[in-house]
Amino acid sequence: MSRIGKLPVVIPEKVEVKITDNVISVTWPLWSLNWEIHDLVSVSVEENNIKVNPKDLENSLSKALWGTTRANINNMVTWVSVWYSKSLEINWVWYKMEVSGTKLILSIWYSHKVEVEAPKGVTIKADEKLKNTIHFSSSDKQLLWEFVSKIRAMKKPEPYKWKWIKYVWEVIRRKAWKTGK
Repeated sequence: MSRIGKLPVVIPEKVEVKITDNVISVTWPLWSLNWEIHDLVSVSVEENNIKVNPKDLENSLSKALWGTTRANINNMVTWVSVWYSKSLEINWVWYKMEVSGTKLILSIWYSHKVEVEAPKGVTIKADEKLKNTIHFSSSDKQLLWEFVSKIRAMKKPEPYKWKWIKYVWEVIRRKAWKTGK
């Protein structure tokens, strides 16, 4: 028996849930998400709750999909109603960044400037107080993490020269250069 699968998903205000032909759609006034439900699991909407049940408790795949389906639906409801945010910090003298609409223009010691277009649903904002910090926000957690990690991977942290693009919460152990005799 799935402990997670048994729990109902509570639907917050302004969120609408519709199930048609094994496709669940979760909508909010600004955002909408769709997901296809597997045939071995049944999903029902009762009042302000979504309940997930396996169709066959003897089938191990049905039991495995029970908790996974409930977790995915819970994430969809959360993603639609809550905005997630991530922040990156750029640190080095010659590393520069600009925000131009939905584009992020990075000057990170390449021979050219790197322009990164934000996917639909992701907003970019430079911090006014901290000149080297960029804030990203979206209602889709997975899309946000993929986009921010793609930007971070352009220049991974370098602990010897103390230059990097890193998450704000990330701690990098700085290392000293080798010393001679």
